[in-house]
Amino acid sequence: MNEADSSPRIGQVVRVLQGREVEQYMIIIGFVDDRFVMLADGEKRKYDRPKKKNIQHIECTEYVSPEVENSLLETGRVTNGKLRFALSKFVDEAVTDLKKGDQLDGERRCN
Repeated sequence: MNEADSSPRIGQVVRVLQGREVEQYMIIIGFVDDRFVMLADGEKRKYDRPKKKNIQHIECTEYVSPEVENSLLETGRVTNGKLRFALSKFVDEAVTDLKKGDQLDGERRCN
């Protein structure tokens, strides 16, 4: 795996590994610098009050929400409804895959 594949992206779903939101899924909505990202889920953490999180404390998934990514890149904003929709879509797909007996692969620490 090269460096470009493991770098976090706008709209990417991540799983929180440490802190109050441990084991929850959130979406990257921005970058502070090379160590910190801004996360939101549209429910407890809304777009207007995102969580600043160290990238060493999150686990990236392969899933990048095209709706969230396009909205943030085009307008610089995203609605909380889109965040909730993207997370529910991801969870539905992940749960469906797990029911089939597959492991949830594609998760790794973000670098």
